[in-house]
Amino acid sequence: MGDSAWIESMQEELHQFDRLDVWELVDRPLCKNVINIKWLWKNKHDEENTVIRNKSRLVAKGYAQKEGVDFEESFVPVAQLEAVWLFIAYAAHKSYTVYQMDVKTTFLYGPLKEEVYINQPDGFVDPYHPDKVYRLKKALYGLKQAPRAGDILLVQIYVDDIIFGIQIHQSPRGIFINQAKYAQEILIKHGMTSCDSVGTPMATKHINADLSETLVDQTKYQSMFGELMYLTTSRPDIVHATCYCARYQAKPTEKHLNAVKRIFWYLKDTIHMGLWYPKDTGFELTTFSDSDHVGCLDSRKTTSCGIQFLGGDKLVSWSSKKQDCTLMSSAEAEYVSLSACCAQVLWMRTQLIDYGFYFDKIPMYCDSKATIAISCNPVHHSRTKHIDVRYHFIKEKVEKGIIELFFVGIEYQLANLFTKALSEDRFKYLVRRLGMRCLTQEELEVLANKSA
Repeated sequence: MGDSAWIESMQEELHQFDRLDVWELVDRPLCKNVINIKWLWKNKHDEENTVIRNKSRLVAKGYAQKEGVDFEESFVPVAQLEAVWLFIAYAAHKSYTVYQMDVKTTFLYGPLKEEVYINQPDGFVDPYHPDKVYRLKKALYGLKQAPRAGDILLVQIYVDDIIFGIQIHQSPRGIFINQAKYAQEILIKHGMTSCDSVGTPMATKHINADLSETLVDQTKYQSMFGELMYLTTSRPDIVHATCYCARYQAKPTEKHLNAVKRIFWYLKDTIHMGLWYPKDTGFELTTFSDSDHVGCLDSRKTTSCGIQFLGGDKLVSWSSKKQDCTLMSSAEAEYVSLSACCAQVLWMRTQLIDYGFYFDKIPMYCDSKATIAISCNPVHHSRTKHIDVRYHFIKEKVEKGIIELFFVGIEYQLANLFTKALSEDRFKYLVRRLGMRCLTQEELEVLANKSA
């Protein structure tokens, strides 16, 4: 690392340490753990993959820390992605402009409560005090407690590139969220830019764990699945297909890999698909709950889902998950799904209080009249007495008037998209109803110019 550009980069990093008063040089303490540090180097590229600057980072070898000695707590809370979408939906509702910012050397702002010592960095040892060490006043990258120390100052702010690949486009008509660049990158990575496209991410015929077929590379399968899973942060249209494929990560076969590839084939012609939050529309909270009774061919367990809208056209939360219990009827399956959906709605209701909204009688739509009857009746019948007590809390919320249940016909059940594979026409209809749009950069520019 004799290159002058890298030396300048490392000096810039150390300048930040001095500016923020991160450490102080002290005598080496007796009977104290002194942690080693090292340099990490990385080239930063622009959108055209041109090197724009050299980045150096001084990090601690945190694996040498001892719990109870060098750190006490390391857990750090971060904002849930639903909270971010809720904020953006509120900004669209109020016609606000959303700004993004990056805090440089974030961890160096967090004060340390513990007494932590580190060795001097290689290449920058004080020639007059080579035997001394640094006592840290602020957190350092690599320390176990560094994220938590920073979180004390920066509550509910994501650190580093946690929303990498998510693009937020703003215009006077609304806010559009997508991951077009990320989708393009993973298609190129797996050589699928010239593949045949399909109209849906999942075939109507379900797959199962047929181990008689040839096993495929597990690492490749999990890598492809992980990339798709991150894409679901702004692509609810692929959530069910991706989560269904997740069930076969342990022993993926050729047909499981083909199911994953199909999702990529679907992405090819829908790269620019994303969430559209129109401005100057309502902000009432509504939710849909659905389940696919014994939909899993292997375990005969049910897939349940819940989706939440603000204003009826801004989708801010969605889930598709296989239930952890085997249920004896579709009414029970819907009841368990309804309970999970209710829990999410209560969390959102609490979040929205901070924005000045107080919701009661929140409409929750379900396509099972039997489930609605169970939820609205405080009596435990013989046919429902075996249902786990944790699912019955929804009765209390209905009785208090926080939740109001409504029956919705299957043709208007928007949550269908998250529980089962659908025909192409039905799938595209629901995608449109969820508020998803396929808008290229040129179309977004035209939209902005028309509204200006």
